[in-house]
Amino acid sequence: MSNSNQNWQTICEVTDLVLDSGVCALVSDTHKQEQQIALFYVQEANEKKQVYALGNFDPIGKANVLYRGLIGCADEQIFVASPLYKQRYVLNDGRCLDDDTITLPVYDARINGSKIEVLL
Repeated sequence: MSNSNQNWQTICEVTDLVLDSGVCALVSDTHKQEQQIALFYVQEANEKKQVYALGNFDPIGKANVLYRGLIGCADEQIFVASPLYKQRYVLNDGRCLDDDTITLPVYDARINGSKIEVLL
């Protein structure tokens, strides 16, 4: 799939991120609506560094706090544990490991040179 027609937004520099933790970013989607996303910069088991982007809103705790969550791994799935009630959300697909009725919005994210970009 070609990236030329897609809306990749530069969010920050790689140096703005801290390995194995999250940051919050305010972005505008294709409808010019502002929303918060949580960006997570992790080093995977193969030593490759990867960035993930999820909606920052915790649907259980009803607050924009997921970027403050703890990164962990269960059954080879990297997750963030909510800082409020500790539900675990898989970074690559947004599934809640503790309640299969809940899924967070997930956005494609990439490292492009020294920039972090998210597809909105």
